[in-house]
Amino acid sequence: MAASVRGILPDDTAEMVSACKVLVVGAGGIGCELLKNLVLTGFTDIVVIDLDTIDVSNLNRQFLFQKKHVGKSKAQVAKESALKFNPNVRIDAKHDSIMNPDFSAAFFKQFTLVMNALDNRAARNHVNRMCLAADVPLVESGTAGYLGQVTVIKKTVTECYECHPKPVQKTFPGCTIRNTPSEPVHCIVWAKHLFNQLFGEEDPDQDVSPDTADPEAAGDAGKAALEGKSNDSNSVGGIARVSTRAWAESTDYNSEKLFRKLFHDDIKYLLSMDKLWKKRKPPTPLNWDQLPPEEPSSTTNSNGAIKDQRVWDVRECVDKFTDSLANLKQQYKDQGELTWDKDNPAAMDFVTAAANIRCQIFGIARKSRFKIKSMAGNIIPAIATTNAVIAGIMVMEALKILSGHLDKCKTVYLNKIPNARKKFLVPCNIEKPNPKCYVCSSKPEVTVQLNCATFTIKMFEEKVLKSYLGMVAPDVEVEDGKGTILISSEEGETEDNNDKFLSDFSIKHSSRLKADDFLQNYTLVINIEQCDSFEEEVDFKVVGEKPRPISEKESVSSSVDEKGEGSSQSSGNKTSHPEPSMIVDDEDDIMVIDVDQEAQPSVSKKRKHSDDIDVIASKKSKVTSQTSNGDDDTLIIDP
Repeated sequence: MAASVRGILPDDTAEMVSACKVLVVGAGGIGCELLKNLVLTGFTDIVVIDLDTIDVSNLNRQFLFQKKHVGKSKAQVAKESALKFNPNVRIDAKHDSIMNPDFSAAFFKQFTLVMNALDNRAARNHVNRMCLAADVPLVESGTAGYLGQVTVIKKTVTECYECHPKPVQKTFPGCTIRNTPSEPVHCIVWAKHLFNQLFGEEDPDQDVSPDTADPEAAGDAGKAALEGKSNDSNSVGGIARVSTRAWAESTDYNSEKLFRKLFHDDIKYLLSMDKLWKKRKPPTPLNWDQLPPEEPSSTTNSNGAIKDQRVWDVRECVDKFTDSLANLKQQYKDQGELTWDKDNPAAMDFVTAAANIRCQIFGIARKSRFKIKSMAGNIIPAIATTNAVIAGIMVMEALKILSGHLDKCKTVYLNKIPNARKKFLVPCNIEKPNPKCYVCSSKPEVTVQLNCATFTIKMFEEKVLKSYLGMVAPDVEVEDGKGTILISSEEGETEDNNDKFLSDFSIKHSSRLKADDFLQNYTLVINIEQCDSFEEEVDFKVVGEKPRPISEKESVSSSVDEKGEGSSQSSGNKTSHPEPSMIVDDEDDIMVIDVDQEAQPSVSKKRKHSDDIDVIASKKSKVTSQTSNGDDDTLIIDP
């Protein structure tokens, strides 16, 4: 099925389309639709990059893949399938990460334009910076459920992907997860932490034992709970506390002993924290030998629900807990440390069973394996039609760029419900660059508040530079007239500095650091502000436009920040529409999407850039802007 656009596109545009070279980053939900569209539109020179392999769960919306392709490279199979539409197209498929140093600014400069179909913020930030460094136009996109967005980014002409903070998601303190869960998501996160404590990378911030430092639990908590009455010498009351993994290994991962500790002894310990339960319903410990009776509805599928949508009763949860524990124990023995993966059946069964047992203890409604997979995997169900619409708009914006009409490019939002003018697709003027942007301004600069006496160099590298500021391989020196090197991207060169504090290098209030990322061709000046203390769970703050937290009910998703014109709001007839609620998973805090919860509409002018197809996570704020006055680029879908 060869593509022919002669007679459809103007001759000069068709020639530019045929001659240009395009980089497509991502070959998933949007990427498959985009690659097909590019081939059929007449693009003949395409490079597609994706590190992922095909999973069976992709097949319901990524139509370039079939069952026989499961386990193969998405980029390679997408290339082979797209070539069937037009065998004359040159497609270079790379099974690799776009953050590989081989894909430098020089690599990006060979392309006429770049088109993003990514599924995570870190990669989006990186491609944004690479396109700025190479001065190549970028067409950015994202979908989440029925929502979608497309925008165009061009150095010095439009705002970049990082010009404005993204919304900060509501977080839960660790004591809520460990001591006083009240929602299924709390139990799910606890179960994921338990998985890591037993089989993954151990993190002290993910401890699953009762938190005796909880400010609500002051007093002689726990002394009487376990004193002298333990059925097992290895239980909490019978030995000095050791790490969860060390204790589990000492029992050879015995499911009964683990059950008694996690769901009986630890719960009794919590009950001894009297102050926690003055205004809360106390938990009920479970006894291995006296489980609640089997529920008939759990074995009789009266509503026709498929297997994973059936809610397990407590006895079935215990059986699944036992079986998955044995399976994971063997995997851990064979492979070493495991990474939690929603597509690993044993890992998914373990989290489902452990979370539901904990829900039972705290009087919280249990959830099906299907629902827990969605919440634990941070997934908003992907909609194939949304991907197709967004991919189509991406090509339309690309054609404007190639035709020399960058000034006519729009940010286009796909909304879940039509606006007052019965439009699902709403185009908006693209904003100018933010002069205070710490990425694309002429002299990028940012201020960071932290405690120099307690903040280590390694913390600064991992938490501030890489996690928050999105650098990949930073080099940092102190502007002290001596050129003191704090961090080097050369392996091992500054490793001895990792455990030293910033104050050890005479860094204090008003010190200035210069951070360079050679790969991103990015330089940033960082001003240090000394701050002796922060609120709980906070190590540092980046000063500037401070994002406001998102309430559970309001739930502003950074993943697809849509713009809509409201039918009943008085503020400029502009309103946002319901989105899935989200909570953040950062160390002790949690990011999980509850696909059940519908947020209430709230008034806003504009929500900035979208995030991914499946996974959504963000820690920044929203900004406002003016809508487009014209309708020349509006696509109308009548409801």
